Amino acid sequence: MTFRAADSAGLRGTPAVILVSGGLDSATTLGIASERGHRCHALSFDYGQRHGIELEAARHIAKALGAVEHRILAMPIGEFGHSALTDPAITVPETPGEGVPVTYVPARNTVFLACALGYAEVIEAQHIYIGVNAVDYSGYPDCRPAFIRAFEYLANLATKAAIEGRLMNIHAPLIELSKADIIRRGVTLGIDYASTISCYQPDGQGRACGRCDSCRLRREGFREAGIADPTYYR
Repeated sequence: MTFRAADSAGLRGTPAVILVSGGLDSATTLGIASERGHRCHALSFDYGQRHGIELEAARHIAKALGAVEHRILAMPIGEFGHSALTDPAITVPETPGEGVPVTYVPARNTVFLACALGYAEVIEAQHIYIGVNAVDYSGYPDCRPAFIRAFEYLANLATKAAIEGRLMNIHAPLIELSKADIIRRGVTLGIDYASTISCYQPDGQGRACGRCDSCRLRREGFREAGIADPTYYR
């Protein structure tokens, strides 16, 4: 969905569902939704991720950024395996590779958006926010603009709300931004990035490994933005 700054005037006070993982991108997305004036309902997932401590970060972020509600759903898609983020037998890569990386979780964003869509219908929200990015990202197929457009099309075919005239809008405000631009935007929103967890394999205290793909993209983003990296590394 294309969003114009002037559109925010019509959003003030309207409910929205924001997917919040506990990472840098989703925190920025929640900040943007809040700035636009939405009543933000944060939604996170316990899907069997090895970096489950990110949910503690999600709780902190939702509270700090004024979400009116924060739900964490158990969604054990990790039981299917086939991802380094859910299967301890698969090593998290620490060097860039070719193709879709093993950290891709099959259908994760499709499942998450489907749940957000159901939640949105229940609270009569017409807006769903997701912090996907197609510039500085790991190459996941469900982070591309075509996916977001396709899901919005589906949402407006498959819901009672849409059939009754309340069309659903899927917002991906970071999708065309570099990681450095995302960080700069978040800083203007006053987001405390030290409280976010992006690492695929943090320790029990939430300290980042500094070597996985997500850590690399995050670290380079702060460097390119000219902003001190507040990440806690082990």
